[in-house]
Amino acid sequence: MTNTLLKDKVIFITGASRGIGREIALRCAREGAKIVIAAKSVEPHPTLQGTIYTVAEEIEKAGGKALPLQVDVRDEDAVSQAIAKTIKTFGGLDVLINNASAIHLGSTLDIPMKRFDLIFDVNVRATFMCSKLCVPHLKNSTNPHILNLSPPLNMNAKWFKDHLAYTMSKYGMSMCTLGMAEEFKSAGIAVNSLWPKTLIATAAISVNFPKEMYEASRKPSIVADAAVAILTSNSHEVTGHFFVDEVLLRERGVKDFSAYSLHENTQLFPDLFLE
Repeated sequence: MTNTLLKDKVIFITGASRGIGREIALRCAREGAKIVIAAKSVEPHPTLQGTIYTVAEEIEKAGGKALPLQVDVRDEDAVSQAIAKTIKTFGGLDVLINNASAIHLGSTLDIPMKRFDLIFDVNVRATFMCSKLCVPHLKNSTNPHILNLSPPLNMNAKWFKDHLAYTMSKYGMSMCTLGMAEEFKSAGIAVNSLWPKTLIATAAISVNFPKEMYEASRKPSIVADAAVAILTSNSHEVTGHFFVDEVLLRERGVKDFSAYSLHENTQLFPDLFLE
C-alpha cells in the first residue's frame, strides 16, 4: 500500500523515537516525507530501544528526510523552538501527529499525584499546546492534518472505574479532536483521532500488561498504515473522525490482516475503550 501524496510533506511527530510513533515515521518516510522526530530520547535506554538519532537513520534509509529534535512536549519553549527549527529546515509544516503519551493504569487511590500530573501534561496539555503552536503554520499547507493517537469518546463507566485518571487524560486528547475539528474546519485543517482495535506490541504494552496480552497483540504497522490513509485524505472532507485502524483499513479495501499479527493464529486482545 503506497501513496505518493506524502512525498515531501513535512510531518512533525511527537514521541517518535519508538513504538507507534516510530512506525508511523518510517511508513511516511517510505513515501518520501520529511519527518521531524520530536522526542526526549537521545541516549540509549537500558531496556527500551530507540533514540531520535537511530530513528533518523532509519528514516533516511527508508527514503525520507529526518530532523531529530530533543523535545520535552511539556515544555512550551522547547516545542516552540522545535517548530521554528522545522520551518527553518523544511520551509513549512503539513502534518502534526500527537503521538506522545504517558500511561498509568492505577485506580484513584493508587495513582500518585505526580504521575497524575505527568499523564495530563503529556497527554492533554501537550496535545493542546502542540496543536495550538502548529496551527498558524498548518494554515499554509495545501492539505493540513492534525492526528491524535486517542480513542473514540465513550462515556460508559466501565472505562473510568479502574483507571479514571488515565481515561480522563486520553479522552482529553479526543476532546481536542472534537473541538479543534470544528474550530479549524474553515481553515481547511483536518483534526482526527486514531486508535487501534487490538493491543499493539509496544514497550508500553509489554511493561503495563501481562506477557500473554502482549503476545496477543498486533504489530505497530497496522496503525501506521491507517495513519497514512488518514493523512492522504482531503483535509476539507475528512475531519472530526475517531478512526479505528482495522475498521478504516477495511473501508479502504484491506481484506487480509494476518500480516499484522505478532503471532499467527493467535486470538487478538482488544484494546481499551472499544466495545
